Amino acid sequence: MLGKIAGLARALAILLSVVYAFVAIPGVDAGLVLVVLGLIAGVLYGDDTRGGLILTVLVLPAAAVALGHIPAIGTQLGAIASNLGLSAAGAVATSLACRLFGVVKGDLTGLGKSA
Repeated sequence: MLGKIAGLARALAILLSVVYAFVAIPGVDAGLVLVVLGLIAGVLYGDDTRGGLILTVLVLPAAAVALGHIPAIGTQLGAIASNLGLSAAGAVATSLACRLFGVVKGDLTGLGKSA
């Protein structure tokens, strides 16, 4: 069930990243919405996909700047890349928090065992 909710949050974040690039919705903090959706979607990312996700967060701001130089639609493409970066950053935060939780849990479990 949690995987379905996280997948829905990821899909919604991608959709809203595109919508927010073209439409300004008054009274809605688009960045906050995208980060929260990313935080929820971060549950989907495990140890095998975390590296790619971190790389995505590092590359998307540069891609947004580069896309911004395209005539006519560059501003919107750059905004889409920036918006995707916001949601990916939220996902990285959750993924790292889950990893740290697992590490601490393993360390504390190991304390109860005799050597």
